[in-house]
Amino acid sequence: MSGAHIVGGGPAYPGKEALATGLRLETPRLLLRQFTEADLDALAAMYADPEAMRYLGDGRTATRAETWRAIAGMLGHWLLRGYGMWAVVEKQTGAMIGRVGFIDPEGWPGFELGWVIAGSHRGRGYAPEAATAALHYARQALRRERVISLIRPANAASIRVAEKIGQTHQGALTLFEQEALVYATP
Repeated sequence: MSGAHIVGGGPAYPGKEALATGLRLETPRLLLRQFTEADLDALAAMYADPEAMRYLGDGRTATRAETWRAIAGMLGHWLLRGYGMWAVVEKQTGAMIGRVGFIDPEGWPGFELGWVIAGSHRGRGYAPEAATAALHYARQALRRERVISLIRPANAASIRVAEKIGQTHQGALTLFEQEALVYATP
């Protein structure tokens, strides 16, 4: 190499330690951990499911390549912000069954807690269990008092989850050219 050499240091990213240590949360039935490339198959299957994606973002499914980029984006969010999405793993089986965590990119309406559980694992109380753990982390470790969840009006299941974790309906806004209800911690 002509004159190039490796230097130490680099930017002080807020989430560098969280990524390096693999920050994890545990509940009685779930492990919330950083995403890895090994999660691609399970997450790609979930992101290809129209029912799972119906209320997320613009509502369209994602290809395997788009899902890989989504994992990279989630890990980048951790690095840049110091928080982000966790993979939700069922302890009993070791299966990656969803995602839960925080999103707050540039221009976002607020510090959001979001969740999605794969279809075959819905209806077992995993979403409120994971969301409760994440909300506790937001309050205790991140010192966040106001945490929002943006929910499509037809998404009755997520509205129930928001209410179970103590969020209340506080208005509406337009997100991806569609109405989203704002649920938030008091």
